[in-house]
Amino acid sequence: MSSDIEARIARLFVYPVKSCAGVEVTEAELTETGLDLDRAWMVVDAEGEFVSQRELPRMALVRPQIKHLDVVLRAPGMLALHLSISTVEEPVRVRVWDDVVQAYDMGDVAAQWFTDFLGRKLRLVRFDPEQRRLSDRQWTGGADALNQFSDGYPILVASEASLQELNRRLAAGGHAPVGMERFRPNIVLAGLEAHDEDRLASMEIAADAPVSLRPVKPCPRCPIPDVDPTTAQTSPVVSDTLQGYRRNKLVGGAVTFGINAIIEAGEGATLRVGQPVTGRWKFG
Repeated sequence: MSSDIEARIARLFVYPVKSCAGVEVTEAELTETGLDLDRAWMVVDAEGEFVSQRELPRMALVRPQIKHLDVVLRAPGMLALHLSISTVEEPVRVRVWDDVVQAYDMGDVAAQWFTDFLGRKLRLVRFDPEQRRLSDRQWTGGADALNQFSDGYPILVASEASLQELNRRLAAGGHAPVGMERFRPNIVLAGLEAHDEDRLASMEIAADAPVSLRPVKPCPRCPIPDVDPTTAQTSPVVSDTLQGYRRNKLVGGAVTFGINAIIEAGEGATLRVGQPVTGRWKFG
C-alpha cells in the first residue's frame, strides 16, 4: 500500500541543555526519550525550578558542542565549560512545568558558570535516566511516551515549507526573515506543503531499523521564537505575525508551529539527514 506523503529529513537538531542553543547534526540516535542527549541537562534556580529563555533570553547565547565523551558549552565572555557525559554529582529534586522529577546536580563549577553568565543564582542538573517522566496521556491516546527535560513530548517536528510561509509573511510586513532555530524542532522535513506536518497521522522513517513516529499534539508557542538566537534581543514581530494565521482551536486557540510526536518504534535506530519519510494524513 502506498503512503500519502513522501518527504525526507532535511535537518536534525539536538538541544543538550534545555532552552540553550541547539546543535545541528547530520545524524542522531533515537532513544526512548527522543534524540540522544536532547534536553538531558537543565538550568534551575535556587528552589530547583527550571528557567528558560522566557525570562532569561541570554540563554540563547549558550552554545553547546557535542564531543565524544563530553558536551562543551561556550558563551560570550566566558571560558568553555566542559560537561562529562558520564559524570554527575549529588541527587536532587527539580521541577519542570508541573513535574517534580529526580535529577543530578552537576556541581559548583557549572553552577557558578551559569550564575556568572546569566546574572542569577543558578545550578545545572542532569536528568536521572531512572526517572519516568511521561507525556500527557490525553494527547498520546493512553500510550506511555517518555521525556527527559523537554516541555512535554520526546520529538518536535517542523517543515521547511512552514518556515518559508512565515518568512513570506514577515517580508510582506517589511520584516527580516528568521531561521528555524527559533522554533527548536528536532526533525525538519522537506517535501511537505506549509504546516502539513499538522495533518500527519503517522511518520515512518527509513533508518537502519524501521522508525515509526506518531504526531500527537500541535506545539503551542510561547515568546521564545521572538528571541533572536544570535543576539538574545527580543521583538514581538514573529509572535505578532503568527497570531494572524496560526491560531489552533485544538489547543484552545493558541498559536502553534510544528507538531509534537511520540515514538512508537525504532529505539536505537540512527536518524540521518536525507532519510526518506513516509506516512499518512489524519484526514482524507
